[in-house]
Amino acid sequence: MTTLFLACVVFVGSHLLLSHPLRAKLVKAVGELPFMGVYSLVALVSFVWIVVTFRAVQPQAPLWVAGDALWALASLIMLLAAVLLMGSFIRNPALPAPNAAALAALEPKGVFTITRHPMMWSFMLWAMAHSLVSPRPAVLVLSAAMGGLALIGSLGQDAKKAALMGAAWRDYMARTSFIPFAKGAKFPGTHALGGGFVVWLAVSWAHPLFGGPIAGIWRWL
Repeated sequence: MTTLFLACVVFVGSHLLLSHPLRAKLVKAVGELPFMGVYSLVALVSFVWIVVTFRAVQPQAPLWVAGDALWALASLIMLLAAVLLMGSFIRNPALPAPNAAALAALEPKGVFTITRHPMMWSFMLWAMAHSLVSPRPAVLVLSAAMGGLALIGSLGQDAKKAALMGAAWRDYMARTSFIPFAKGAKFPGTHALGGGFVVWLAVSWAHPLFGGPIAGIWRWL
């Protein structure tokens, strides 16, 4: 558990440092492509470290028993996470893109009417759902790391985009919500809804193949 905690700290800390305070200095020093290579290598190595140490943790008793009600809630949360994730790949001004300012100027549609950070919230919801139904210490540490990284990363993304794009991003923030559904929501889009449902079905079906319990709707079929 100590090694797992350390691996999570290194993964989260290095990601945040390289994404925000050190990024500009390192890009200036070594160039964009070498920086991306270093960034990807550090992320991959630290993530593999997390996976290896997580799998090495001895069996642990859950802190509470997850009954059908919690499993149903977690399944719905994961469905929402899948919908947000699939929708986040289309016209997302938060992603690195030369036309980000133009995308931010558009009327928010789809999952962006739910939250302006659908990808980050999909990771936070993943962490929440897994904490509910698998409340073992190792899972809670891993979920806290991934959910915390997504939360801090989305806040940092707002600050970075506001600095880069100025009024364009501040106006986008005023027209969108950070917290899902805080400003209502509209239809998330066929791609997000349909694609998210398919991904949710497939991933929950494959859950036991990765060593997890039967998940999603498959628990009741």
